[in-house]
Amino acid sequence: MFWLKGRKLLFRLIDNWPAKVLSVALALILVVFYRVSTLSTRALTVPLTVETSHALIPASPVPNNVRVTLRGEDDSVRLISDDDIEAFIDLSRHEFEGWYRSPVQIRRRGLALEVEPLEISVNPLEISVRLDRRINMILPLIVPVQGSVASGFDLVSHSISPAEIYVSGPLSILGDLTELTTTPINLEGRSSDFRVAVNVVNPNPLLSMRGHELVEFQGVVRQAVPVRTIDDIPIVLAGLAPGLVAEWGGRTGTVRIEGSWDRIDAFSPAPGFLSVDVSEVVEPGTYALSVMVDLPAGFTLIRQEPETLTLVVTPYYYTYEMGDMDEFAPEYGQGGIPYEGSALP
Repeated sequence: MFWLKGRKLLFRLIDNWPAKVLSVALALILVVFYRVSTLSTRALTVPLTVETSHALIPASPVPNNVRVTLRGEDDSVRLISDDDIEAFIDLSRHEFEGWYRSPVQIRRRGLALEVEPLEISVNPLEISVRLDRRINMILPLIVPVQGSVASGFDLVSHSISPAEIYVSGPLSILGDLTELTTTPINLEGRSSDFRVAVNVVNPNPLLSMRGHELVEFQGVVRQAVPVRTIDDIPIVLAGLAPGLVAEWGGRTGTVRIEGSWDRIDAFSPAPGFLSVDVSEVVEPGTYALSVMVDLPAGFTLIRQEPETLTLVVTPYYYTYEMGDMDEFAPEYGQGGIPYEGSALP
């Protein structure tokens, strides 16, 4: 009995079987089409990280971001954020410098781990990177300045804190650097002390700076004092004893002075402005004596040349017969007598 029923059921199943198989196939196609029609795509831009060994570092430009396309059920895909997808290339197995090509890989995190089905594609698929040895250096910081302080003022000093910075990067790039600069400081119109924060300029994105990327510049501004240099000033000997004459090669002096705007240009050194006191010289010889500056009130001496003057002091004679200067001699005689007039030739 059961055998007869089973046989009838089998005949019914295989009766007109091509049509039945086609119906099942169409049903499957409709299910897949419905499933596909309910899926949506979403494009994301996610950061790209490069994983290397500690001794090596990228020495060629690497994209900061890659394009990632998600495909899945509409409601689920919309809930996935950029932080749930991580893009990276793995170069950690390489131990030597050189060029390497690596596929861009994807890690799911957060909500992306729970969404199924989820298709993920990435563009670009591969990236070429040059690896170089990592080095670390401490470089000084230089602050460029622009413009000028207000008229009548000077930037007398400046400082930056910190004065140097710790930098890490590939040998081929960092090895050529001797200093780093900051953004420029504008001095235009400043008439008082000031402080300003400036950024350190990173000359290459492959370099990383550790610590302070924002530094403080301090400038000291003071009212300008006019300065003038006067050359070829005669040096006068004061108090030379009678019967002696001094020789110093006709050397003149130079002074650098500062004073008020209304006086310094018109100032002219008076006779005896530079002098040497020789009143203590009582006998012939060679002497190194200080040069004194008779500077009027209201002026400040910055520098003088010379500060000392070397003199060669000898006796001074003349003869009655010729009425002119005779030979210099260490002792009286040779028909001459000590000259009793001025001590200066």
